Parts: sequence; structure tokens; C-alpha cells
Amino acid sequence: MTLETVTCSGPESQSGETGEAAGEDGVAKRDLREDEATLWRMVVRDIKPLKSSRTPHRMMPVAKTEPPALMPEAARSTPVVSRRSFVSVQPKKPVSRPAELAVGVRAPGLDDTSWKRLSRGQMKVDARLDLHGYVVQEAFERLYDFMQRARVRNWRCIEIVTGLGSGQTSGLIRRELPLWLQRGDLRSMVLAVVHPHAANHGSVRILLKTRRR
Repeated sequence: MTLETVTCSGPESQSGETGEAAGEDGVAKRDLREDEATLWRMVVRDIKPLKSSRTPHRMMPVAKTEPPALMPEAARSTPVVSRRSFVSVQPKKPVSRPAELAVGVRAPGLDDTSWKRLSRGQMKVDARLDLHGYVVQEAFERLYDFMQRARVRNWRCIEIVTGLGSGQTSGLIRRELPLWLQRGDLRSMVLAVVHPHAANHGSVRILLKTRRR
């Protein structure tokens, strides 16, 4: 509904006697009467603002993220093993120790020809060591040096003379000799040990491992 605009053109409008004020555009403005104001309120009561064609974007709330909790030092240093990364570890095979050395006993793996020649005294002796007159410690040192020389010179068969012994140390070197040859650094050199004569245990012949010539 459009309100009526009253235009006054007469001497009354110029003199202002009617109580109406003239605007700059020459249009007189006046206050609405009570009935006019009531009618205006009835008109604008059903008026609704036009909806915008643009739908405003709703701001999604930003989820607050907490900083990751620090792992304990023990947990970080401990590796985590999953099923896929697990690799079965095969147990190490025990290292086979050489057989116990015994005089007159054939060692495993020794061929028949070498054993027969050695046990019958038919194998050529490359060198001989006589331990008569030495104390036990000196006898061991002489034996050790002799064995190292045999390794370097690639000797095949050597003979060690111990004697049967007499006095308080009777037969001590003879009894200690098999134990000395059982040492790890000497045992790996020895294939077999025999007495050259069944009736004489005062000396032994030793068959050694050799390098191919």
C-alpha cells in the first residue's frame, strides 16, 4: 500500500500556518494520524524479506587435535617385531670337537694304507725328538717347538722318544705326552699316534696332517 503524499500549493503552505513543514523538494511532510499508523502496521505485518539465492557456506568447526603423547624411553628403544617381520633363526650347529687322542687307536677317516704302514712301523720317519733328561716343563716346550717346525716343513711322520722313566718322575713325560697332543693348537695337526714296537712304549710315532705338495 502506498501512502498518500499531499502537495500543498497555496499561501497557507508558504506561511506555515497549517503546521505542515515543506521539504527541500517542495513536498510537504506531516505526521501520520492514529488510523493511518494502524493501517500501516497491518500492511507491513505480512511482509517478509526476500531470500538470497546464495546459500551462505557454513563454517565447519575445526577439530582440536592433541599432540601425540611421548613414548617412554624404554618403549622407544625396544624394537617391535610383527608376524611379517619375524624371521626364524636356526640354532647354530655345535662345533664338532676332534676325537679323543689315544695311542694305538685308529682315528676316524684315516685310510687303510696309511694306518697299516704307521702301525707296522713301515712309514718313513721325517724327524725324531729325544726328550731324555728334560724336566716336564722343558720337555713340553721342546715338543711344542718341534711340532711347529713339523707344520712349517710339512713333515708326514715324526717320532718322539720319552723313555720309560726312572726315579721319582718315572714315566711322567711319557704319561703327559698324549695330554699335550690333545691341546687344541696341536690336536688339529695329529691324525694318529702309535708305538713303533708293541714291546717298547718308550717312544711314539705321530702321523701328521700335511698340505698337498
